[in-house]
Amino acid sequence: MNTNSIPSGRILVVDDEPAIRRLLRSTLGVQDYTVLEAASVAQALEVLAREKVDLIILDLGLPDGDGFEVIRKLRPDSQVPIIVLSSRDDESGKVQALDAGADDYVTKPFGVEELVARIRAALRHRVQAQGGKPVFQSEGLTVDLVHRRITRDGNEVKLSPKEYDILQQLVIHAGKVLTHRHLLREVWGSENDDDVAYLRVYIRQLRGKLETDPAQPTLILTEPGVGYRLRVS
Repeated sequence: MNTNSIPSGRILVVDDEPAIRRLLRSTLGVQDYTVLEAASVAQALEVLAREKVDLIILDLGLPDGDGFEVIRKLRPDSQVPIIVLSSRDDESGKVQALDAGADDYVTKPFGVEELVARIRAALRHRVQAQGGKPVFQSEGLTVDLVHRRITRDGNEVKLSPKEYDILQQLVIHAGKVLTHRHLLREVWGSENDDDVAYLRVYIRQLRGKLETDPAQPTLILTEPGVGYRLRVS
């Protein structure tokens, strides 16, 4: 029985590999999720036209087209969380999927526990976004976006304006992978790849102020070559 704070939901698995669908149907069923299945772009769009789903697990390589077509059809009209599950492990493919509107990206072969954790985080973020909660809490970190107040284990933390702007983006999209390009655009107003080095400096400074052990961060997680994700506990 699922004992997590986020209610179980309806998940659409879009993958042309029967073995993957069986594995996810079994794994997610144990977690009390209702699993719907599609093996192609056409089937996925057909299911989405008639069913309400809470999250989509999407393979990019489908027999009748590219999974990107599913993302493009849904965004921006629907904000249902999309986790890409793909054998493509190139960084450019991950960035493209996230910039297109996917919420997260998991590479095959994948760990079932990690995938389930990312599903929980994506659903939790959706609930928080719908509820408009102005206060974020995770692992001793509290961020009050209304009063611009940050505390760690009850102690107030002072941030520079740029540090706060980065943290604000991470909090607004907590649990979702934010690409370097997204953060550069929202914080600096630029998408210049040359500025990624500046972003890394500020992330390092943020970790120094917010992480228990900045060398082994547990809050602001790095997605190598792609961007960063604020962990939702």
